[in-house]
Amino acid sequence: MKFDILTLFPEMFDSVLGASILNKARERELISINKVDIRDYTKDKHNQADDYPYGGGAGMVMKPEPIFEAVDDLKIEEGTPLIFLTPQGKTLDQKMAKEFAKEDRLVLLCGHYEGIDQRVRDNLVTHEVSIGDYVLTGGELPAMVLIDAVSRMVPEVLGSEESAIEDSFYNGILDFPNYTRPQSYRGIEVPDILLSGNHGKIATWRRKKALEETLLRRPELLKKVQLSKEDKGLLEEIKKEMEEGANG
Repeated sequence: MKFDILTLFPEMFDSVLGASILNKARERELISINKVDIRDYTKDKHNQADDYPYGGGAGMVMKPEPIFEAVDDLKIEEGTPLIFLTPQGKTLDQKMAKEFAKEDRLVLLCGHYEGIDQRVRDNLVTHEVSIGDYVLTGGELPAMVLIDAVSRMVPEVLGSEESAIEDSFYNGILDFPNYTRPQSYRGIEVPDILLSGNHGKIATWRRKKALEETLLRRPELLKKVQLSKEDKGLLEEIKKEMEEGANG
């Protein structure tokens, strides 16, 4: 998977992409990162990549010429997604990350100031993506989030396909609780079921706990996910236990 990042601040990506799983994935050539400084394609001596908006108004708008020329220089294959990170875009979720992970290459455009010239959006951008209903100073942080979310779906990046599948949201619900050594800490014990060695019962416990976490924290997700007969039975158990707990 190759990521081309069009940005005014390429140095912002160094710490995130140079650490942890993403750095290991780059070293193993499972993903590659190409940072493109949009200012390199400006024509004036001040490397000005923005200008005042026609019609007046506050703030500055990123100019079309350097962005068009940077994209020309990338020689993007037909059908390659060019993603503009903007609060006006569709909210990034796990389904979107999985779809993007099927691509061989993604081009990410990081906006700044009051946005980009509309001609860029109309003629170059194929997808507009947001990471939430709030405004940031630029598209660099959202681009990092997208790269991380998508890279996790690339085979071998996590070292185990199971790790990605068990993540929260991968199958539409939240993750189950996890425990590690020591078995007892400050009088707080690891649940006995996890020490039993009975993998069937452990799997059922984990699924039930995942459904319980989702019901308590994000109940709206349960309306969107396809639940099995077993899942529905576990949910009934959970609700009954919650009612009994509430009644004393």
